[in-house]
Amino acid sequence: MKPETRSAMIGAAVFLAIFGIVGFFMPGILIALAETSPWLAVVIAALFIGAFFIVFWLRGRYQDRRRG
Repeated sequence: MKPETRSAMIGAAVFLAIFGIVGFFMPGILIALAETSPWLAVVIAALFIGAFFIVFWLRGRYQDRRRG
């Protein structure tokens, strides 16, 4: 396995683990936030979902710049 492939695999595993853990606790977090403000819970849920796609979009831009 090439070092570039290994680091990409480790990065992907860390990324998925973090999002998996946060996603596991997300219902409890959203219920607690909804007691304060339902709109705050909606915003946090949207940010969580959007962050997943934003990370991949940023990585794609980074890869395009590295390739030239």
